[in-house]
Amino acid sequence: MAHFFETLVDRKIREALERGEFDNLRGSGRPLPGHGGDYDEDWFVKELVEREQVGGAVLPGTLALRREIEDLPEALTRVRLEREVRRIVAELNERIADNHRGLLSGPPTIIKRLDTEQIVHDWRDRMR
Repeated sequence: MAHFFETLVDRKIREALERGEFDNLRGSGRPLPGHGGDYDEDWFVKELVEREQVGGAVLPGTLALRREIEDLPEALTRVRLEREVRRIVAELNERIADNHRGLLSGPPTIIKRLDTEQIVHDWRDRMR
């Protein structure tokens, strides 16, 4: 003898169906976006970015850190004080240390600590 067990969630859904709350929803009767195409494991993130109009690329922590390091020379062209350059490099080096400890999301990546003195030297040369 089978016993019917209805969870609270099942009951709420059944009652909403009975009240017609799922009738005439936007997109009703149409296939789901992306249906029939190749499966993309990042579909949810891509849809979220599009729907919320998030600017720029959304990258995992390790890849975002690599991008910031690549963009550092350009970013430093807008900095006017040496102590600010040192602060920026110190913050990046702290995040690099977090990466070494495995605290950043994303694929494992090897990133060497930045040489603060060399970066300051290069910044001074560009400022002349």
